Formats: sequence, structure tokens, C-alpha cells
Amino acid sequence: MAPPVAMESQGTAPPNSFSNQGETGGDGGSQKFRVTVVGSGNWGSVAAKLIASNAFKLTSFYDEVRMWVFEETLPSGEKLTDVINRTNENVKYLPGIKLGRNVIADPDLDNAVRDANMLVFVTPHQFMEGICKRLAGKLKQGVEAISLVKGMEVKMEGPCMISSLISEQLKVNCCVLMGANIANEIAVEKFSEATVGYRVNKEIAEKWVQLFNTSYFMVTPVQDVEGVELCGTLKNVVALAAGFVDGLEMGNNTKAAIMRIGLREMRALSKLLFSSVKDSTFFESCGVADLITTCLGGRNRKVAEAFAKNGGKRSFNELEAEMLQGQKLQGVSTAREVYEVLSYRGWLELFPLFATVHEICIGKLPPTAIVEYSEHKPNFSLVEGSAQFF
Repeated sequence: MAPPVAMESQGTAPPNSFSNQGETGGDGGSQKFRVTVVGSGNWGSVAAKLIASNAFKLTSFYDEVRMWVFEETLPSGEKLTDVINRTNENVKYLPGIKLGRNVIADPDLDNAVRDANMLVFVTPHQFMEGICKRLAGKLKQGVEAISLVKGMEVKMEGPCMISSLISEQLKVNCCVLMGANIANEIAVEKFSEATVGYRVNKEIAEKWVQLFNTSYFMVTPVQDVEGVELCGTLKNVVALAAGFVDGLEMGNNTKAAIMRIGLREMRALSKLLFSSVKDSTFFESCGVADLITTCLGGRNRKVAEAFAKNGGKRSFNELEAEMLQGQKLQGVSTAREVYEVLSYRGWLELFPLFATVHEICIGKLPPTAIVEYSEHKPNFSLVEGSAQFF
């Protein structure tokens, strides 16, 4: 097999400056921006809360923040959007937290994005292609986008990052925001960090930082979209492995080892896929910090623990429905997508932990295999001695 060759970064930034893209404000000179959040789950609602507080305070943004809500009927018989707009609270996905009076829930996707020139995408990654198809050709000129979506699409030609899917289908520049961000902790304003990944124009990244940054949520820009996004994507696979360890009560030493090996595979795969990925990105909030918090307290770890405790006899779909109250796991589908990429490119032997996680998820291996994969030593000959990969 020939040595793997990394791809270049996906997508390119539009040539025009962000400062030329807003609407002229009432004073005739300043630029103002309208923000819509596409998604309203747990993290989407928290993102709306962060954005709304800054949009209300900063003169460069219109106060109103639209939040597209996939309409649901609650047990009370009321529509979810009606309840959000009446109570200023997402009673299903973020109960007990006020979003801000300037957050308007809208069940009509087209209407929600119609006037926006800053779009924040935060939905389960498996829904993103359908959303992009619905929005294609319907956005204002000069729209900027940011993805908080953790996952990727796998196509015949290889992996497609969600930021690239957005850029290509909607013809917009798309940054990413990832980090050690358990939504419920940010919702109650516990201190946290995040990383904005951008391509070329730092001014665009700084505008996103301005929109998200608060006294309890510190945001740092990094010029590495693929690195930031892959960290946010791949850590969910490692979190499943950590959950298996917890469910089998293997202890903290084993869990630490799995996390270290997982970080190693995250870095290796990222750099094999995209030559532009920077080593320093893995030391940002989107990297090692996000891996730690997800392996300690995230939903993927939680459900994987239950899966292992049941000896793999209850499916992830069943556990997800029972434990997450409508929220979606990302790790299981991401593990499958990663496995497809590794299999297609002949890289399975290079990434035994990633491969094992998927095979446990589909029942091919028992949960105990999470520490037995080492019997099948990875062949690092293709990358041996190359510090850029390992």
C-alpha cells in the first residue's frame, strides 16, 4: 500500500471582507448584523442564550435573535415554539433556563433565515445535508456561517466535513466553533472555553468571538478549520470507548490510557486527512480539553456506559431513546463514518481503537474488546518516525 497522502484544506474563503457585508445601521455608517440559530436542542438553546445576551448589548447586532425550532407537540398539547415564545424557555431541551427575551422561536426554516446575514448551525450532523438542500439559493448575499455541529458526512470520494458541506451547498464561508462545552454547565454560567476555527480572514473569526464570548464563556480564534472540526468530531468516538471502560468498571488507569490512545488516533487521522491541520490545535479547548470533558461527562460516555453494563445486549437506539429525552448521540454514527473512511482507504490497521469502537457498537465485538484490541498491533510502518502524524 502506498504511503497515505494528506488532503489540503476543504473550501476557500470568499475574497470580500466581512466588514463590507452587514446592513447599514440607523446612524448611516455602522454595520449591523442579524443572527439566526439553526437548531434548538440542548446545545442550540445554550448557543442562542449566549448570542442573545451579546446581540442585546452590542450595537453591531440587531437585538432579535431567531432560533429555528423543529416543531414538536408537547404532552400538554401545546406547540414547542409557542411555549418557548411564551415562557422564554426551551422546556423540553433546556428546562429552567431563560434564553433571553430577544430570542424568537420560529418553526419555519425559510422564514427564520430570510433576513439573517449570520447563521449559526447547531443540529445533529445527520440532518445537515437535508437542511442545506432546503436552504440552497434562499440566503441573502454575503451571509457568514458558523458550524457548532460535531460529525461528518461520508461520500464515495471520502469524508466531507460539515463546514465544507455548508460552504459548498450554500455558497457561503463557514467557520466552526468547538470546545469543552457540556451545554447544561454553560447554561448555568459555569466557566468554559471554546475555539473558533477560521480559514483566512481573522476579522470574520473576531466577529464570531464577539458574538459568543462572555465573562463565563471564553472564545479563542485559531486558523485551522479542519483541525478544530475534526477534534470536535472524533472525540465522540473516544468518549464511547471511555464509556465502555466505565461500564465495565475497569478503573481510572485504563480510562486514562484509552483517552491518550484516542487522542493519538485523533491527531493521526486528522493529519492524514488534511495536511493543513496544526499540532497546536490539539492543545486548544477544541482538542484535549474537549476530549477530557466528553470522556468524563458527555452523553456519549453516559450511554456507552449503559451499553457496556448490559453486555451490549441493548441497542444504542434503545438506550438513546430511554436516556436522552429526544437528544441525539453523535458518537455511534461518527464511529461508523470513521470506520467507512478507514476501510475505504485501507487504514483500519493504523487505527485499532477507532475500528474496535465501531465493531463493539454493531455487536461484532463484546464491550470487553475495548482493551483487547492491543492484541492486534497497529502497523505504524507507514508513518513510523514521522512526528507530524504521531
